[in-house]
Amino acid sequence: MEGARGVPVRRRCGRAADGMGDFFEGRAAEWVIWAAVCAALIAVGIYVIGKVRELSAQQEPTAHELIAKFRDLHSKGELSDAEFREIKTQLAARLQEELKDNGETG
Repeated sequence: MEGARGVPVRRRCGRAADGMGDFFEGRAAEWVIWAAVCAALIAVGIYVIGKVRELSAQQEPTAHELIAKFRDLHSKGELSDAEFREIKTQLAARLQEELKDNGETG
């Protein structure tokens, strides 16, 4: 088929005449598409892992809550004085960090 000046017109069924249709048929295009799919899957995986970690960190009791629970056990006689002192000693550093994070002094 020829145009107005006698120049052949390139037409394809349902494809652009600018050559972009040829790009999606090559091996390079397959690699680009697969790389984009893999990148998207990795991004989704990183997002999900971040959310799971965030949830698990929120569910962990604070040092203050732990000390209160162990104090209750000690008052009920389920922990000895030595055990309670040891637990308080181990949680003291964690409690100091929590107080710093909240802007309080301890």
